[in-house]
Amino acid sequence: MRSTVARFVFVSAASPEFRPDIEGLRALAVAGVVAFHFGLTALPGGFAGVDIFFVISGYLITRHLTSEISLTGRLDFLRFYARRARRLLPAALFVIAATLAAGAVILSPEEQALYSKGAMFASAYMINLWLIRWSFDYFANDAANNPFIHYWSLSVEEQFYLAWPALLMLAAWLKPGKRTIMLAIGVAGLASFAVCAWLTPISQPWAFYFSPLRAWEFAAGGLASMAPAWLLDKRPRLGAAFSLAGLAMIAFAYLTFSEEAPFPGFLALVPVAGTVLLLLAGAAGERSGPTALLSLPPLQWTGKLSYSLYLWHWPVIVYAGMLVEELTFAQRLACLGLTLALSALTYHLIENPIRRNGWLMANAARALVPALLLTGTGVAAAYGNAALAVRDLDPEQRTIAASAAEPATARAKACVEGYDSVAPSPCVFGTGQRAIALFGDSHADHWSTPLVEAAKKNGYRVETWLKSSCRASRYSFFVAKLNRDYRECDQWREQAIKEIIAAKPSLVVISELALTSSRKMAAGKGEPDTSDAAWRAGLRSTLVSLSNAGLKVAFIRDVPFNDENVDTCVARALWRNKTPSLCDQTRSYAANDAMAAVEREIVDSVPNASYVDLTDRFCNTTTCHVFIDGKLAFRDQHHLATPFAESLEPEVEKRVISKVGR
Repeated sequence: MRSTVARFVFVSAASPEFRPDIEGLRALAVAGVVAFHFGLTALPGGFAGVDIFFVISGYLITRHLTSEISLTGRLDFLRFYARRARRLLPAALFVIAATLAAGAVILSPEEQALYSKGAMFASAYMINLWLIRWSFDYFANDAANNPFIHYWSLSVEEQFYLAWPALLMLAAWLKPGKRTIMLAIGVAGLASFAVCAWLTPISQPWAFYFSPLRAWEFAAGGLASMAPAWLLDKRPRLGAAFSLAGLAMIAFAYLTFSEEAPFPGFLALVPVAGTVLLLLAGAAGERSGPTALLSLPPLQWTGKLSYSLYLWHWPVIVYAGMLVEELTFAQRLACLGLTLALSALTYHLIENPIRRNGWLMANAARALVPALLLTGTGVAAAYGNAALAVRDLDPEQRTIAASAAEPATARAKACVEGYDSVAPSPCVFGTGQRAIALFGDSHADHWSTPLVEAAKKNGYRVETWLKSSCRASRYSFFVAKLNRDYRECDQWREQAIKEIIAAKPSLVVISELALTSSRKMAAGKGEPDTSDAAWRAGLRSTLVSLSNAGLKVAFIRDVPFNDENVDTCVARALWRNKTPSLCDQTRSYAANDAMAAVEREIVDSVPNASYVDLTDRFCNTTTCHVFIDGKLAFRDQHHLATPFAESLEPEVEKRVISKVGR
């Protein structure tokens, strides 16, 4: 092995130090992301702007690193990381601190504690890993309201910066020359893309958030930075074609993609390839058409602010949405104005002065030591804020938090099976000689608490067949967490029905998420929908199978659906000295009465089946309540809070257990 790295020289198409077209590309990228997050439905694929940023970063960093290797035969790693720290860290930590401060007024204490953990991971550039774990927790709090979630892409980028210089230096050390580095980038990029494309339809959170599976986008930019000058030199028509095609591909992504699409995977090739083409056109000196547009002053100004714009836009729109239930177009414009103002101040007062500070630039230690101290301070401050937010909770807030956190009886015993299972694993509660079967999804699980207690009082044991998001009704449906049809549910359900029939319980209790509620959850997301006919046939099929086996069935109508997480809404209302009734829903929205009437008709038409309707415990003729008899009724949008479910035990005994002797 060589002990030193020989120098190599090559001519790259990327020669100018400053590229106005790249500044314009940054503007294009951040504009897409902001438009998407601000609810501009005309650009449903604006989230692909992040992919543009990744390609640009790969292009610029690779160009910088290969130039240094070419000139010196080595890399000054400390100097490289010092530059990154001066460029990115101060503004990021400042926005994190400001977001935490605003959250102390806007968020409930439990939210402050939860999102402070997000701030902690964001400060350490590891929030993408935290989000992977969060994405697979069925009962996790709503990530969409996390004011730090957008830091995932910065975490991916920082993790790329840790590995990329080492990869390039290793390649140059093994065999000096441009080809070896290009081969290393190409192999790394292809491996990353192959796994990303394979995993996207199987486990999208890993494909989306895990930095090694996004490395191919940086690699695409890196290869573009090493394109030889002769590729486009003196070929203006080819450069113009590249720029037109690149802009068209980005526009196509912005206009046609949606967040429900299997992304990143193969779809991400579109914005990535478009960005590469525009970078190549700009490197070749193409200054007409799209490349000229990217150099226009408004885009140059926006490009300069792009980093600060990205940092500020998400907490601004998230907090605004918490303060105002339905933001009007004018209010969204006001949010955009505030974002621009905060971004300009951050750029001119923090980001740019620190990046260009002569004292910090003098040597790497002057930048890295304060950077490490700042990072540690940010992590410690966020951790401390999480603890302090809930340290002296008033009794009402503590009760709400405890109610939302307490699992139902079956889930507390890990008796709700996960998405992957296809073979039922029933649990037994109680020792009674006669059995009651509880069958369905998490909406059957939240009835386990009152059902188990009522059953014990009457000498029954409860056996559970429960699976996350898996209705008892026989029909196939799409699940957003899997981003595909829920095939495991179909297999599990059929086996569960066979086992229940074989067990011959005295009563089968079924409950499931109402189809209307699932449609509300998917509203505007473009998820495939289950037809009413398929649902009706599926419900009837399950009931008939159980009835024909001589089993009695009690079908419990689903609970009302709320347009936001009830525990969060009530806690915020009390934190701001307002009444929890602000979180109540109109019955016309929440109760799903029309669908329930069809459901009742189907159940009543099947021998041995009864329909149990407890909606009167939640709703009057006009309103469905979320805070009932001093108790939180729901832990989220559509699951019962366990302490309130306990209070329904007499109703369950009266209306459900009684069906055994009918």
